[in-house]
Amino acid sequence: MAATTLFDQNCTQCPRLHQFLVEVKVRHPDYYARPVAAFGDDDPRLLIVGLAPGLHGANATGRPFTGDYAGLLLYEALYEFGYSNQHKSESLSDGLILKRCRITNAVKCLPPQNKPLGSEIIQCNSFLAAELNTLVEKAIILALGTVAHQAVLRAYDVKSSSAKFAHNAKHALPGGRTMIDSYHTSRYNIQTKRLTKNMFFDVFRSINELMSN
Repeated sequence: MAATTLFDQNCTQCPRLHQFLVEVKVRHPDYYARPVAAFGDDDPRLLIVGLAPGLHGANATGRPFTGDYAGLLLYEALYEFGYSNQHKSESLSDGLILKRCRITNAVKCLPPQNKPLGSEIIQCNSFLAAELNTLVEKAIILALGTVAHQAVLRAYDVKSSSAKFAHNAKHALPGGRTMIDSYHTSRYNIQTKRLTKNMFFDVFRSINELMSN
């Protein structure tokens, strides 16, 4: 696995993303509009990997899945299954604490139209690899969506053909760790019923079962 620093708040390695953040900051001067760091427990048993910050969510607030639709079901589930002290994540000052859990993204910067380029995902992968390298043995990684799934495999240098994405599927990873997949908690997936609350909670039931083994 590649090694690098865990996070660089001043990273400008992807010119397109950097320029977009500059433009967003001009339009929304109160927004965070920088690379977004991981949030949660420093020694997690569960690492949740999303795609990238949302324009009016993490990019605005500076915390993953905070302030946008995609975070509603995620933080409800974290509270329901004992990983959080409250069921909502609204701002950096809301008192939210995660227990045994940390949340990060495959790409740390807001991409135009929420679609990072393949080269940008690869460029940012060293940061994800460094995060994964800090996890304890038998840690569980929840990949929200195909991009996150593939980014985790890349970080571990595992061939994508050996672990196909599927909702609630489990994949063995190096170091005794396990990745479990879920459809992303995006507005589109939830409103089209591709991902329901029960489906997402089933993923957390699978996670808790793995934790107990």
